[in-house]
Amino acid sequence: MATKAMDLYDSYSKNMLPKENGYIVSSFFSPNSAYSRYEVVSYNNVKGIFPNENGLTFQSDGKKLHILIEPMNYSKKSEEPYVRSSAEQIPHRFSELELHTSKNQTKIYWGKMSVMSYTSFTILKPTGVNFSFVFFWLPDIYDSLAMFFEKTFNKEAGVPLADAKKVAKSIALKVKETMTWEYSS
Repeated sequence: MATKAMDLYDSYSKNMLPKENGYIVSSFFSPNSAYSRYEVVSYNNVKGIFPNENGLTFQSDGKKLHILIEPMNYSKKSEEPYVRSSAEQIPHRFSELELHTSKNQTKIYWGKMSVMSYTSFTILKPTGVNFSFVFFWLPDIYDSLAMFFEKTFNKEAGVPLADAKKVAKSIALKVKETMTWEYSS
């Protein structure tokens, strides 16, 4: 059976990172609450990958989708996500985000559109319980992404399973619709 996903840094050290059609999912969990951020990056046509002190820099265009999970008791709910502290920030206003409020009042936000990053982008080295995975281009990649989000939203961020399933499917569809690359023949 083909590998569907792999730790990004293991994949890099084993020279297994795809140069075409790559999807990277990184997580950033708050150490003191269920507050969670995710960044999904799709990339294509990599010219080079370089390690640096902060992470891995890809010489490639990238499309980014940001996800934010806010527990019911989060104290800065009214503060726009783009002005929050760097540990809690995503580069969006509320008006640029989809919203799902779960049964336990956890709010899940995700970008209405992906954000283009031109020429290069850096994937930060995970610390603590954070992670970065590369998803390999296989026919069921969007199902794999949906299953991944469903499990991590539920287990790591405390989102009820029914809500995690629903939102994970919506996010996988958003990735499919806004983060694929056009090819010229």
